[in-house]
Amino acid sequence: MLHRKIYQLSQDAHEVSIFLRDQQRWIENALIVDLEGDLVTIRYEMEDDDEISSWEEMVRLESVGAVSKKLASVCRYNTELQIADDCPESEQIHPQYPDLNQE
Repeated sequence: MLHRKIYQLSQDAHEVSIFLRDQQRWIENALIVDLEGDLVTIRYEMEDDDEISSWEEMVRLESVGAVSKKLASVCRYNTELQIADDCPESEQIHPQYPDLNQE
């Protein structure tokens, strides 16, 4: 089942986080670029001080302990949702409670 899920993630080309059991570490923001037999090829970048390194690793499928994918993210600094003028009324997001200060 894990083999099938990793194959699907490689086809979708989504960034994932992968936990490697044998090394006890997470690889963040990785792309699964290939799955051949029991070898998974992953590509990712690491930032050290003033240098960014690109890595490509081949790991055995049995060493993959977990794979997670970010579904969504929302900026916490700009809390006001922007609504496009051309967006249909049925798809617009309205505040749950009207402004109580207005009369």
